[in-house]
Amino acid sequence: MEEREAKRICLERRAGFSRAKEDLISKLPDSLITQILLYLPIKKAVRTCVLSKRWESIWLSIPWLDLDSEEFPNYKAFVIFMDRFVDFSREQKSCLHKLKLSIQKIWSDQYRITRWIDFVATRKLQHLDVECLFVKRECFEVMPLSLYICETLITLRLHRIYLDSFESVSLPRLKTMHLELNVYDNDAGLESLISSCPVLEDLSIVRSVDYNDNVNVLRVHSQTLTSLSVEFDLGEWGLGLFCFGQRDLGLWIDAPRLKYLNFKHELSDSKTVSNLNSLVKVNFVGSFRISDGGRLSKQQMARNFFIGISKVRDLNISAHILELINCYLKVEPLPQFFNLSYLEAEFCSSDVKILESLQTLLESCPNLKSIVLDLTDSTTVDTSQTRVPFVPQCLLSSLEFVDIRGKFMAEPVAVELARYFVENSVILKKIVMRLGYFMPGEEDSVALKDLLATPRRSSTCQIEVCEPLNFFDYVDFF
Repeated sequence: MEEREAKRICLERRAGFSRAKEDLISKLPDSLITQILLYLPIKKAVRTCVLSKRWESIWLSIPWLDLDSEEFPNYKAFVIFMDRFVDFSREQKSCLHKLKLSIQKIWSDQYRITRWIDFVATRKLQHLDVECLFVKRECFEVMPLSLYICETLITLRLHRIYLDSFESVSLPRLKTMHLELNVYDNDAGLESLISSCPVLEDLSIVRSVDYNDNVNVLRVHSQTLTSLSVEFDLGEWGLGLFCFGQRDLGLWIDAPRLKYLNFKHELSDSKTVSNLNSLVKVNFVGSFRISDGGRLSKQQMARNFFIGISKVRDLNISAHILELINCYLKVEPLPQFFNLSYLEAEFCSSDVKILESLQTLLESCPNLKSIVLDLTDSTTVDTSQTRVPFVPQCLLSSLEFVDIRGKFMAEPVAVELARYFVENSVILKKIVMRLGYFMPGEEDSVALKDLLATPRRSSTCQIEVCEPLNFFDYVDFF
């Protein structure tokens, strides 16, 4: 009897404790519970609906949603979930501030995403991120008019979406816009979208080589833009480049406050830039194309382009840009980059004229302080042909740091480049060589020792062979 009584008392205490806990939680206002759910992943937030009737619909009031259709049992389950969420929000007149959707949609399912976005765009939406994966061009969802006049929107990312043209576009708070692999109504529609964002600061545009996005000339005109990225997606393994048709594409940029400009596989035939006096950094990655532009020859168009970016302070150029310089700018010298203090350049080390190409660059950079040389090839060449007869101004007055990167240890071109800087740089402080993962052979060891023994024009110059190489015997800090 005593044992039964003890168990009964224990169970009653546990039940009372549970009721006390439940009562305390149920006394919290919905707004506070919603704020708690914001700190949970969406899956866990949804699971709270099974706790009690009190929690059954609270998760539907959270002001953000981050969903991936692949995390649902099937696409139908994802659609049911989204429809329920939208219906509840409509009934409760709640506001969704952030919506992020990653969707692998069924091709036959048209305009459902459009309806979802149309609803949330009228509810004080601030951040929208929608990507549709593996969907054919003809099945792209069309963005609703409400998105173009969403006065609360701050950030926007659209991936594989169709953007129509509208007479009325008003996005007064939009600061960040990333447009990836989309299709547009025409040139004017995209131009109007960009220019109708009065506080836009960050713009990224990715175009596809696999299909026509209906934009022949990409025009970027903005008085507020500080960061711009323009890219062509070459597809898997870059194979799309071989299928890219001749579409006579153009690029036009007018952004007086632009600080950061990034090009990746920029394939537009003609390029016009103006009012880029605030540039801090320009980055070129991969392919880069300039062709005849109306009355202008390739050489004239290329020269005008480089004049347009000549105020930059930090420049990263690919081997394609060097090829452009060598081929198109032989008629006239490069413009002077007086503000340039940092240069990173990709070279093909199999080019016997590598120092000649480098000199062409350095002659236009009189105030350069740091240079990084990335050797993309490892072919052995006759280094006797790489000597140049005179020294650019920056080596005599401003260059302090050189970083040479290669695939193999002590390849002749890398050593020759290092020797060139060591012998000719007046105030050079440090030269770093990062030359791959292979252990040095006998010839490599001799080459490095000869380099370390080279007379240095700068009394403060250090030569350093860096990790991950494991031959610290060649690290020199004199």
